[in-house]
Amino acid sequence: MNYIAYAVLGLVSYTLVAPLTKLATQDLSSDVVAAVTNGMLVVAAIAVVVLSADKSLTEAFTHPDAKYMVAAGVCLAVGILAYYRALAAGPVSVVVPIFGMFLVTSSAVGILALDEPLTAKKAVGILLAGVAVYLTAS
Repeated sequence: MNYIAYAVLGLVSYTLVAPLTKLATQDLSSDVVAAVTNGMLVVAAIAVVVLSADKSLTEAFTHPDAKYMVAAGVCLAVGILAYYRALAAGPVSVVVPIFGMFLVTSSAVGILALDEPLTAKKAVGILLAGVAVYLTAS
């Protein structure tokens, strides 16, 4: 599969996460739901690494860039736990657009911290995404 097919598969699968999480957290703790769903992710990721005979997993923790991997893991943990709590407390139609702004804020970090180019097209996209979230969440 090429990257577009993987992106579409990810889109379709991830589209269902918020509504299913909302249903699960009606009677279950958001922390428990996060532990189970993300535990399944961990098991699946480890299985993919093991089945692909990728030995880089053990080497990754001693690599000079491991600090970025660990920091990303901390940010992911905080972000997902907060997202699940938000879904448990609020409507999917408001929580998801606000959470989805990570696409814009990550782009901004890439532009500001990683010296990625800011084009007029990207600037308009960032602006429109902000407007879309405001309209959707208000």
